[in-house]
Amino acid sequence: VVPVIPMRKSRKLRVAVERCFNKLKNARRVATRYDKTAESFLGFIDITSIRLWLRHLST
Repeated sequence: VVPVIPMRKSRKLRVAVERCFNKLKNARRVATRYDKTAESFLGFIDITSIRLWLRHLST
């Protein structure tokens, strides 16, 4: 295995994706997976993502 230093563009994208996951995990229901079915879990991920997007638009 040869270590590779990622390009600056992909590093910026990776950081943005990691921040998004961090914000999604701030929702306690997502972090602890209260939902029993995958459909309801993914639905709550959608709702949380929409809330984050709307909050981003308002700032």
